[in-house]
Amino acid sequence: MNADDSGALARGRVATRLPAQDLERARRFYAEKLGLEPVDERPGGLLYRCGGVDFAVFQSTGASPGTFTQMGWEVEDIEAAVAELSGRGVVFEEVDAPGFRTKGGIADIEGNYPSKGARGERAVWFRDSEGNLMGIGQPVF
Repeated sequence: MNADDSGALARGRVATRLPAQDLERARRFYAEKLGLEPVDERPGGLLYRCGGVDFAVFQSTGASPGTFTQMGWEVEDIEAAVAELSGRGVVFEEVDAPGFRTKGGIADIEGNYPSKGARGERAVWFRDSEGNLMGIGQPVF
């Protein structure tokens, strides 16, 4: 079976949506801390594009519990990304969980998805202004 035969969702594009209780506060965070500007907006929503993929931040009365990674980026140099974002005031989480622990904010994680051809991943986590937990990862080959 090829991808064209596997259904509407397999042919669709994934689009992440992140809640914001204060959309203007979120806009400032994404601009000042992450260096991102919306590529489009509508009442109650901001659309961002990274690496050709879109994600939206939308006005919501609900809030994320911040107990799991809601969105992540994959980068080529995690140490450079951490240095850049730290310089902008992003605070990285310290994690002590079964299977991995951060050292200096970065966790070395054994294993990766076989289709990616990596043997592991280096990762960090931070929260946006709305409490959404974000991750950054670098495959280890």
